[in-house]
Amino acid sequence: MVGAREPCPCGSGKRYKACHGKGSGEDRRLVTRPFAGRVDETEWVALREIVPAATAPLHLKDHPDRDVTLSTVLPLARPAMVRADGKVFLGLQVQSRSGDVSRDLAAALEQALEAAPGTSVQPTGLPGPGPRLQDLLTDEPLETTLHPGFDYWVEGADDPTGEVAASMERANASVVPTALLEGVQSAYWCRMKARTHLRWVLPEDEDPLLDALSRLAVGGGLAIGPDTRYVGSFRAHGLLVPVWDMPYDREPGELEEPVVALRARLDEALADSTPLTGEQRRARSGLLSRQLTLN
Repeated sequence: MVGAREPCPCGSGKRYKACHGKGSGEDRRLVTRPFAGRVDETEWVALREIVPAATAPLHLKDHPDRDVTLSTVLPLARPAMVRADGKVFLGLQVQSRSGDVSRDLAAALEQALEAAPGTSVQPTGLPGPGPRLQDLLTDEPLETTLHPGFDYWVEGADDPTGEVAASMERANASVVPTALLEGVQSAYWCRMKARTHLRWVLPEDEDPLLDALSRLAVGGGLAIGPDTRYVGSFRAHGLLVPVWDMPYDREPGELEEPVVALRARLDEALADSTPLTGEQRRARSGLLSRQLTLN
């Protein structure tokens, strides 16, 4: 993030706080659930925080004929770009400039729609008041496609050179093998260097969800198969993302049935309105102690 006393990225020669960083307090107010209201809220969170390389077509209300694609990452971490063929790409894993990720993404998208083919949207300061993603997009849910790397950045174009080629090489080297489970929403298998994990973005509000997870924890219902372990959760954009650890050789298909069964147990626990027992309250405290906040 640009420091208040550093030169503004817009090139004006002014300090950031006196230029694009001088927005009102409203501009910088943190929106804890920037994708709230979207039927695919969990998928937006997953693509921003979990998935390394993925795309999804976007459908615009006022520009139904424009070819626009959401991308987890873009070359040089640009907010957006327009390829030579006119196709617009919106980058999701970019640093937020205001306190509202949805507003930042909408501002980058609007700039890209006005940009010439073969150009990129450059990072700037606070975008100021304006539409959010929810205002620009139709209600169609994201249809995510996972990629083994970022070659799709230049698909159909000449071989990349210079900064784009170097950026793509670095990005491809960092991609973690990832798969989306089919039986539930926004649950991602990923294989790290030594272990395999399941990361699952859940849509429920945090308090009732923690109560339900506590009920399951006491009864041993948090398991998703042999040799698996619930290791904790992190909070991302207002939603909880529980994480399970499992042996390195565990494949995505082996998780489908147990995760669907866990979703059914979780729904049953969510419907239970009785007060937590003492043991369940202690389990809840334990779950909270293993929870991190990303944003």
